[in-house]
Amino acid sequence: MDNNFDRLETVLRLEGEPDRIPFYDLFADPEVIEAVTGQRLPAQSPSQVEGTESRMVTLSSDQVRSIAGAEDQQKIMRDIERSFKVQADFYLRLGYDYVVLHLPSPFPRWNVLLADDTAPLTRRKRTWQNENRGTIESREDFKRYCWPDLDEIECACTLLLSVMKRILPQGVKIIPLTPGGVLENVMWLMGAVNFFKALYTDRSLIEDMFQKIGPVISFYCDICSEDESVGAMSMGDDMGYKTGPMIHPDYLRRYVFPWHKRCVENVHRHGKPFILHSCGNLKIVMNDLIEYVGIDAKHSYEDTSYPVTEYKRLYGDRIAVLGGVDMDKLTRAPLKDFEGYVRNIIYECAPGGGYALGCGNTAANYIRLENYLTMFSIGRRYGRYPLKR
Repeated sequence: MDNNFDRLETVLRLEGEPDRIPFYDLFADPEVIEAVTGQRLPAQSPSQVEGTESRMVTLSSDQVRSIAGAEDQQKIMRDIERSFKVQADFYLRLGYDYVVLHLPSPFPRWNVLLADDTAPLTRRKRTWQNENRGTIESREDFKRYCWPDLDEIECACTLLLSVMKRILPQGVKIIPLTPGGVLENVMWLMGAVNFFKALYTDRSLIEDMFQKIGPVISFYCDICSEDESVGAMSMGDDMGYKTGPMIHPDYLRRYVFPWHKRCVENVHRHGKPFILHSCGNLKIVMNDLIEYVGIDAKHSYEDTSYPVTEYKRLYGDRIAVLGGVDMDKLTRAPLKDFEGYVRNIIYECAPGGGYALGCGNTAANYIRLENYLTMFSIGRRYGRYPLKR
């Protein structure tokens, strides 16, 4: 494979057409990684919240705190390196020009629900956010909560980066992924229902939650993006439904976007691009995200309400547009129809550059693996510049 981060960087910086369309996804589920590589990721002890990325968040802040004196230090480090090698094999084998580094969450919470996983590449359980309960529901909960220490976060990030960059070939970069976004972590800790109520009944608690979460997420952006092995920084912060934002744009502008801006500034200070992943129809605040927050690229699209082709037409001269191959098409479309669908996205989004091919959301364990792999073969066949039909 001709993996080279320069290809993706050309797209992220809107510097014209590279040699071919690069590939971009926020991350791939561990089951997809194992299916593609034929290798097993090391079994991990349960993370603070067992979920999609739990087998790839390989070191918690608590483990970092005690690792210097841990009897099983060597085993922990071996498991981390083995896990990273499997993940790197996956991304490089498929033609990505980077490897995702999942950063461990420093925000433990108990308000999650478990259900049997029915996906084709199944895991034991799938986790869901308990929208009606929160780990922090009151001022008393807020005061009792064990808020993270930035020194421990720096130690964890430095250690994980040092392991990952040892195994990467020349020309390949790391894209660290923050452990959720600013709005997401506030809502996850409070529970959606409690969060929405508090917007009207306890505004001071809402403000204090953002004052606690915002500096932590922006610190991740700062400490990771200064490393020379990092090519860009990504943050997932879902803010919308199919019809529009989850909360009024004025609340986003007051509580969320100032911290997003801080994250972007921290990344830009080290000369790296910032990628925002956010589900939902955000057209009403896209100018805020581009002009005020200063994002370099946007990821996550859905054909039924905010298709990638429309966003490329509207915003492709101002930010890079990434992914957009609809999750429903990846999951259920007949292969022949799917091939034509992907070609059409390439023909509409790729001219002039500023576009990377990938899933509309993530490489989830419920998508049809045949369609997912076909997406790459179509990209390599029809995505070479100058484009030919």
